[in-house]
Amino acid sequence: MLSHLDSKGNPTMVDVGEKQVTRRTATARSIVSLPAEVLQHLTDGDLQTKKGSVFQTAIIAGIMAAKKTGELIPLCHPLGLDNCSVVIGLNDEEEVVIDCTATITAKTGVEMEALVGASIAALTVYDMCKAMSHDIVIKETKLISKTGGKRDFKRA
Repeated sequence: MLSHLDSKGNPTMVDVGEKQVTRRTATARSIVSLPAEVLQHLTDGDLQTKKGSVFQTAIIAGIMAAKKTGELIPLCHPLGLDNCSVVIGLNDEEEVVIDCTATITAKTGVEMEALVGASIAALTVYDMCKAMSHDIVIKETKLISKTGGKRDFKRA
């Protein structure tokens, strides 16, 4: 049974009233592939464009988005996060790796907050770099780990 459907098949929020308050964390990752004409603007670990610092702007956008997840995803609970961090760097393939970690002490988890934060940070990278190239690809967004709910998860 899907958790967001009632007995008649109608959409519903999950009732978390009986759940235990626990410390919950989630980390999600988005990977963005940038073409050489964009990567050539990499200076001191950040991309500089006419719009400003790409990674610094994406970090702020990701945190802001994570905080608004309950407004963006219809059946998500509105949550007051204890913390949210976005870390951006390059991997060995010179792809942009965006990790968003959300934390809360509550009755429900923060997977969606981490996924939304990583996704919006990736979209912000795209937006700020699209004037240089439209060959930017957001390759994937996935959950890396979560703790504190019914079951913990960690991607190998």
